[in-house]
Amino acid sequence: MGRAYQNRKLSMAKTAGAKTKVYSKYGKAIYVCAKTGGVDPDGNLSLRGLIDRAKKDQVPTHVIDNALKKASGAGGEDFVEARYEGYGPGNCVVIIDCLTDNGNRTIKDVRQCFSKTNAKIGTSGSVSHMFDHQAVFAFKGEDDESVLETLMMADIDVTDVELEDGIITVYAPHTEFFKIKTEFTNSMPEYDLEVEELSWVPQNYVELEGEENLENFEKFIAMLDDCDDVQHVYHNAEIKD
Repeated sequence: MGRAYQNRKLSMAKTAGAKTKVYSKYGKAIYVCAKTGGVDPDGNLSLRGLIDRAKKDQVPTHVIDNALKKASGAGGEDFVEARYEGYGPGNCVVIIDCLTDNGNRTIKDVRQCFSKTNAKIGTSGSVSHMFDHQAVFAFKGEDDESVLETLMMADIDVTDVELEDGIITVYAPHTEFFKIKTEFTNSMPEYDLEVEELSWVPQNYVELEGEENLENFEKFIAMLDDCDDVQHVYHNAEIKD
């Protein structure tokens, strides 16, 4: 899957003009993770991974520190996780992960994204069974076989290792995330991990055909990107270059 993976899992707003939105999304995510699992990254591995990703996306230290301060009890909002599922333009399937302090506002905003792009929001569990909850790691490299061998020798359950256009992508059950991250740190430090995350990976893909479907899909993603509460969007749409 390689580079194509990044097209199917859309982290919101990575352009220079949307940095403030990125910082806000990371701030919310770090707050919730620290609030539920503790503010010490050494004792909260999920938080440690999230902070590492934030730093890679150039989130300022003060944004991270402020989120941790709020989570420690020094004031702050009460964000909760919300997940919405449905059928996007062209009958692709979509999972939308949100963090919200107002569920009524969030569902209204997300529902509008569906209704204005010829898409249909579904009930909980309506499409998630078409995805696998996976740990995903991607990095530049050419020797995918040695990577697989190293992980297997460490007794790690690997779903797949793929090489495409000089990018190696490792897929594994989500429960193996920290074992894999530790193995890269200890045994394969030469690889600079460009992607290290828990993700929803589609089991099958749908090629979007027709100008209307393509335009609606682009509008759908853009509208979700404008929703402050949306953190991640996962889909199985295949768009040919």
